[in-house]
Amino acid sequence: MNPLWLIRMARWARNPPSVLRVIIGAVVVAFCLILVGIEHFWGWPDWLRVNGRMRLPKP
Repeated sequence: MNPLWLIRMARWARNPPSVLRVIIGAVVVAFCLILVGIEHFWGWPDWLRVNGRMRLPKP
């Protein structure tokens, strides 16, 4: 482990982040988990894929 990480952990132990910052972090993590769950259970639409096939509607 890098000694700079130990210094950073000591700073966090002495001055923990504010409640607002913790809530924002938890919301971001929850949003990411929701996206992973949607992708896992329902799949990802082709139009959102980078290299996916584009299916154009038939006229």
